[in-house]
Amino acid sequence: MKPILKLTEIRKSFGAVRALKGVSFELLPGEVHALLGENGAGKSTLIKVITGAHQPDGGTLEVAGVEVSHLSPSKARELGIACIYQQPALFPDLSVAENIGLRLKKTGMFSRVRWPQQRAHAVELLQRIGAEISPDSEVRSLSMPEQQLVEIACALGSGAKIVIMDEPTASLTQKEQHLLFKVVRDLRASGVGVVYISHRLEEIFALADRVTVLRDGESVGTNAVDTLTESQMIKLMVGREVASIYPPCEGAPGKVVLSLKNLGCAAGGVKGVTLDVRAGEIVGMAGLVGAGRTELARILFGITPADTGEISLDGEKITISNPREAIARGIAYVPEDRRRHGVILEMPIAQNMTMAIHPKFFPGAILRFGAESQMAGDFIRDLGIKAYGPEAPGGSLSGGNQQKVSVARWLATEPKLLILDEPTQGVDVGAKSEIHKIIRGLAKDGLAVLMISSDLPEVLGMSDRIAVMRGGEMVDLIDKEHADAHTVMAAALGTNGKEVA
Repeated sequence: MKPILKLTEIRKSFGAVRALKGVSFELLPGEVHALLGENGAGKSTLIKVITGAHQPDGGTLEVAGVEVSHLSPSKARELGIACIYQQPALFPDLSVAENIGLRLKKTGMFSRVRWPQQRAHAVELLQRIGAEISPDSEVRSLSMPEQQLVEIACALGSGAKIVIMDEPTASLTQKEQHLLFKVVRDLRASGVGVVYISHRLEEIFALADRVTVLRDGESVGTNAVDTLTESQMIKLMVGREVASIYPPCEGAPGKVVLSLKNLGCAAGGVKGVTLDVRAGEIVGMAGLVGAGRTELARILFGITPADTGEISLDGEKITISNPREAIARGIAYVPEDRRRHGVILEMPIAQNMTMAIHPKFFPGAILRFGAESQMAGDFIRDLGIKAYGPEAPGGSLSGGNQQKVSVARWLATEPKLLILDEPTQGVDVGAKSEIHKIIRGLAKDGLAVLMISSDLPEVLGMSDRIAVMRGGEMVDLIDKEHADAHTVMAAALGTNGKEVA
């Protein structure tokens, strides 16, 4: 069978940085081909070469057996190449149907827009992937998972023969993931070639036929998925054994730092949460997307203040009305969406790290840039952040290093309680291991940690206790020794111990 896409010795440099050093890759019709590698391995650059956003410095690219030079995004679309990115590129003020129509409909200057047909086409595409989304909804009102499903509908509607999916399940619920997997399998059955990029190895084993691994801008091997184990795949990606992605607990928990009694917030849909978090303890928050975990974190940080129940910190009953009060009390919050709320990409690393304690470094009119730079340098060293210095912009870092900068910002406040919302979402396995070691080290030093994660192995591997939420309520609290995937998912789904599919 001839490849539908073939890249041979693709090279691409940006100044002195060699992003791709001779990558070869091929995709067959009706194949799901996984593309793996750590952040910075060259995956994003390769995608941009395939979609025409970057011109390679060398090598050849063939589509359906025909060599293509000077590929542009519009030409790539004409050749049947579609890409679904992790961050949806939709117009927020337009409706779902309008967004789909703009992507798919070719019209001239004086062409008439046939709204009923456009809406009907959008409904058909959304139904095809099982998305329960109104075509009349304004995109800004949609959740991130819903926006990703709209992107998938656009790709399907374009009749693409080559579909690239970049971390498509990063923010999808379990139900939506199952829908996506069905779509991917349907595409494969219809002869479409799918390039599937994900840091979740369980998805690769479930979906992919073959896997190509990139490391440091080079392709280090292409293998049938069923010939590799997870540890072999990780070693190919990072070039070394990752002995323990989940470091063991060291030491016993200390005094109660945070105590919640019947905590609730009508605006956040949270009700009756009772929970203690101790010094040196990691309490994992499990549950499906929308279960109320992030909403609870927002209550504790004062974004949507509680209207019922009690919050105690170090034995003192407190009220948290806004984030400024939370920070002053010793509560730190690393949010889920680091690009929107975690790191300001245009700002230097040093300024990102000191943002929460700005008055400390710049009291009145006194400028202490040297002290700011020194503190940033210390965090860069201690957290193993890969950057050329404190003045490097946040946008120059990989996802894992951006997450470390987010953590550093809040560690600078010297908190008593650290709330982490999806701390390793979208980062590669090497960076994930490093972040886990940082979190475990913070707990060892006596910090109380509340960790929200949709990655069940992460919750099981990192937590000393697991609090499970469903429908805005905490429905179970499970000790580590009694926790397993079935018990946690049964509580999250409300199956009362029945078999979980």
